[in-house]
Amino acid sequence: MELTHSDVKAAAERVRGLVRPVAVAQADHTGELWLALEFLQHTGSFKARGALNFLLAHRENGTLPQVGVTIASGGNAGLACAWAARSQGIPATVFLPSTAPRVKVDRLASYGADVRLVGTQYAHALAASIEFADATGALLSHAYDHPLIAAGAGTLMTEIRERIPDLGAVVVAVGGGGLFSGVATAAAHYGVRTVAVEPARCRALHAAIAAGQVVDVEVDSIAADSLGARRASELALTAARHYDVASVLVEDAAIVAARRGLWAERRIAVEHGAATALAAVLGDEPAFRPRPGQRVCVVLCGANTDPADLAGSDGRHAD
Repeated sequence: MELTHSDVKAAAERVRGLVRPVAVAQADHTGELWLALEFLQHTGSFKARGALNFLLAHRENGTLPQVGVTIASGGNAGLACAWAARSQGIPATVFLPSTAPRVKVDRLASYGADVRLVGTQYAHALAASIEFADATGALLSHAYDHPLIAAGAGTLMTEIRERIPDLGAVVVAVGGGGLFSGVATAAAHYGVRTVAVEPARCRALHAAIAAGQVVDVEVDSIAADSLGARRASELALTAARHYDVASVLVEDAAIVAARRGLWAERRIAVEHGAATALAAVLGDEPAFRPRPGQRVCVVLCGANTDPADLAGSDGRHAD
């Protein structure tokens, strides 16, 4: 299974005017490091792009059932699915592991979703969503492993390239690989390198590349609520093989430091999954070291987090 730039281009046409165009910000005085502020997207993450593309494509094809859509998620994909379903006038039933952050569960309810907590891992929620779809006829969506979902995510790269035309590399966090495969596909079209960043203890894509096939991995990271897929998608592995991709790992301590630094220095509150990408380019020994003069954009992909633990992280008390 392979995603093409034509798929991303078609997705961009579908969602144009319905998603928020990404804003980018220069992150250093040289103009070599940029941040893509995708956490400002509808529902607080890039997932809105893929969810909307998925439902609009099914509506075009006459395969969008009135009984609604169902999905399993760690939180962000469920939020996006519920938001997109509401825009299309159909119900959404979202299955989450009981470990999902409360902030995401509460936001799901605010979108009108039927929220069901099952088990303690994403795999448990996924099995429940498949069973529900089989029993009710609801359209089964996926958090990341579907060409329409990945193509929608890839529209982000198209917008980044429009804003930074001389971009050399784009840095993205990887869970199951939907964002990565979409971005890498679009990036390759523009001759831009993709840097895939994963927590060291949550490395589904890295392990798949090493094994030459998708494999199950243990999930034990502070960023597992959004990056905690046990295995990468075939789409992601194919993209990693075919395009100019660097796969790197970062420790949880670096993720925490990157997240706190964003708050202390820029007053940006993101979830650990988003900080994972930034962690790869920080520190004295960064996981990814750009070439001299290479312009790099780091995707800050989501902000569905409880910022309470960030208060005072810059050494000052909140007023």
